[in-house]
Amino acid sequence: MRGCVNPYETASARLSPLASPPTRHQLRLAAGVAALLLVALAATTPYARQPTEGTEALLPAYAAAVFVIELLTSALLMALFHVQRSRAMLLLAVGYLFSGVMVVPWVLAFPGAFDALTGGGATQSTAAIGAIRRLSFPLFVIAYAVLADRELPPAAAYRAILFSIAGVVTAVALAAWLIVAHDDVLPRLMIDARKVSGLWRFVPAAAITLYAVGLIALGLRRRSMLDIWLMVVLFTLLIELVLLSYVSAGTRLSVGWWAGRLYGLASASLVLLVLLSEATTVHARLARSVLAERRARQNRLTAMEALSASIAHEVNQPLATMVTNASAGLRWLKHEQPRIEEATAALGRIVAEGHRASKVVASIRTMFLKGAQERVPLDLNGLIEAVLAQCQDEARLGRVSVSTGLERDLPPVIGNPAQLRQVVANLVENAVDAMRGTARPRLLQVTSRRHAVSEVVVAVADSGTGLPPVDRERMFEPFFTTKPDGMGMGLMFCRAAIEAHGGRLWASDNTPHGAVFQFSLPASAAMPEATGPEAGGPVR
Repeated sequence: MRGCVNPYETASARLSPLASPPTRHQLRLAAGVAALLLVALAATTPYARQPTEGTEALLPAYAAAVFVIELLTSALLMALFHVQRSRAMLLLAVGYLFSGVMVVPWVLAFPGAFDALTGGGATQSTAAIGAIRRLSFPLFVIAYAVLADRELPPAAAYRAILFSIAGVVTAVALAAWLIVAHDDVLPRLMIDARKVSGLWRFVPAAAITLYAVGLIALGLRRRSMLDIWLMVVLFTLLIELVLLSYVSAGTRLSVGWWAGRLYGLASASLVLLVLLSEATTVHARLARSVLAERRARQNRLTAMEALSASIAHEVNQPLATMVTNASAGLRWLKHEQPRIEEATAALGRIVAEGHRASKVVASIRTMFLKGAQERVPLDLNGLIEAVLAQCQDEARLGRVSVSTGLERDLPPVIGNPAQLRQVVANLVENAVDAMRGTARPRLLQVTSRRHAVSEVVVAVADSGTGLPPVDRERMFEPFFTTKPDGMGMGLMFCRAAIEAHGGRLWASDNTPHGAVFQFSLPASAAMPEATGPEAGGPVR
């Protein structure tokens, strides 16, 4: 029975080199590397048989580099296997592990490198270990190419990795001990410490055959970018073998022999570089995805905060009016002779304010849900007059004189009645608040006019304290307010609503005192014929 699928493992499998097909850029890059290797081969060929002296000391460094690179490659491939649980990937990882571990006995037995440890008598052992290492790696690659990508059970993947590592280390240690201990009975692959015998020619011939088979198998498979780079690896090993066995005439420690070793080091590094590059790309993609998810989550939280604050801000006034009317109604009813008419009127105002609050909530909600807004032709002048009638008590209590300059025959606008009504109400209430505490005459002027051909502009001017320069850039931001008991959502709501209608909202100084808030809306081509039952209602 299969367990639950880990989404992170699934995502990693999709983004891994095994699952991603090669792109044109990767194919061109692989072809370019192969061409560069051929150019290097041509440049090395004239000097290939020139011997070198005292270069045995470089062998430990070379072997250490190959050992570390191939072990790192094997570790990354096993990490991919742990995610994908592909048997083919495990075989390839084992191949790199075997090749990397096998280089240790090869360099230890090499004549002149560690003679104090081996006694210098293992002339055939190095060639035998080298032959096994050279012939085994293409066999692992061929097995990787032809093996079906079956997945092992999750519990078996970890055990397979442990058994593979233990098996490779045990096999290499046993083979190295047998070879070095029986050096005198091994086939005579070497004439001396530098010259190969005629028997050695069968090793490169067999290796070339295996490389060719591996190239064909990978070419027929070619499912992923990893397959393409494995083909480059085999091609590099093929060039290495040509340099070691043919161009340099099989002479050890010659220029051609060392050039071949450098090719071997390059071939060992190719897949590691590709895996590291892919791992970096995957982590970069995941990091970008995480950052995008965090930004999206933060945006959702900000939107929810703005929605909640907007509803609280806009519903506060209808609720306050309802409480005031309810208190008035109770006073009318507590008289010795209850004033039923006044109480009934107060209850009617409570009902009206309740409907208004409901419309405010609905309009704010639809403003945050794009595509869900009700848009109808509106008489903007009628809407302004209705808002001023609603705010007249507040203006009278604040000793504010209200004047209007509404252009006649103003074209209608297409919009949401509740939202635009709330925009005008917010601007009027802010203007009244701005004039509290001023000794000069408190004047509120609301005007409307046609601007250009297809735009209507409404202005709300006051004679209050004006706009501090430091606040002008932030006044439309959410939660920014200069009022002690403010929430900082009114102007944000106004700008969001106006911009959702295709208009714009801006503020400027009033002369000689105060501020002017203006907004523009696109005008409709249809002229209003009549106004609905409620001022500012849709044109019917």
